[in-house]
Amino acid sequence: MRARFVLPALGAVAALLLTGCVDNSTPAPETSGAASSVTADDAAVALLPADVAASGTLSIGTDAAYPPNEYKDSAGAPIGWGIDLATAIAGKLGLDPDFQISKFDNIIPSIVGEKINIGESSFTVNAARMEQVDFVNYYESGIQWASATGTDVDPDNACGLRVAVQATTVQDTDEVPAKSDACVAAGLEPIEKLQFDTQDLATNAVVLGQADALSADSPVTFYAISQNDGDLQAAGETFDVTPYGIALAKGNGMAEAVQAALQSLVDDGTYDDILNEWGVADGGISTITINELAVG
Repeated sequence: MRARFVLPALGAVAALLLTGCVDNSTPAPETSGAASSVTADDAAVALLPADVAASGTLSIGTDAAYPPNEYKDSAGAPIGWGIDLATAIAGKLGLDPDFQISKFDNIIPSIVGEKINIGESSFTVNAARMEQVDFVNYYESGIQWASATGTDVDPDNACGLRVAVQATTVQDTDEVPAKSDACVAAGLEPIEKLQFDTQDLATNAVVLGQADALSADSPVTFYAISQNDGDLQAAGETFDVTPYGIALAKGNGMAEAVQAALQSLVDDGTYDDILNEWGVADGGISTITINELAVG
C-alpha cells in the first residue's frame, strides 16, 4: 500500500499508545524461497541496540491488507513480498521475526511508543511522517489506475467517474481528491471517490461494475490485474513515483542496523530474488538510504 498519508493527531497518538495497537495473536508466516535461506550479517548485527539484540526477536508491525505487498493467507498468517523482505531483514540481523498485524494508522504510534521495533507496511516516505519516525528506503512505487477490460479510462481526465480506493491510502487522502478538485475548478463534474476498507473490495468494485476505475500503488494494481482473469486492464501509465520505507524509531540505532541488513540483502542478491519471486522487480533499488524523499 502506498503509503497511507494521514497521520493521527498527536493527542490521538497518545491515546493509541495507551489502548494498544497490535494483535499479538498473529500466526507466524511459513517462509519459503529466498527469504528462508538468509544468514546473519555480522556488520549489521553489530549495529543493533543492545536490548533488541538480547531479545532475539525483531517485532514487525504490518497491516497485511495490501496484496501482493502484505496480506494474509488462509490461516491468517502474513504473506507477501514485503513480509518476505522483513523476514530476510530479521535473518540478516540474527533475529527471529515476530509479525504483529495492526491497523495501518496504529503502526507508527506503536513504533514511537517502542511497542514494536519496525513497521513494514508499504509506507510512502514523506516529510510529515519523518517528523515522527525514521525511514529506511527499500523500493520505488508509483500510482497506477486500472479499469474494467475494454473500458478506456484516462486518470488525467476522470471527471464524473467513480473511482475506488482503499481507505487512508494516499490515493484516498491526496491523489483522487486533488484530481476531483481540479475538475470542479474547471466547471466539470467531480470524481466520485468510493472508499473501501481493503484493497480487494476496491478491486471487486471495478470488476462488478460498481466503480469505473481504481487507483492504488503500482505493484498492487498490477497484481490485481494479474489475479482477475482478464477482467481488469491498466489505465494510463504509472506516475508520481516515490519511495517505500521501513519505519523505525528515531535515534535508537535501529535505522542504521536495518539499512545495513537491507544493503547486505541487495549485495548478495537475496533482495532481487525476493522481488523476482513476486513479480515486482521493476521498483527495486540498488542503494539503501535513510530518510530520502527523492527516488532515482
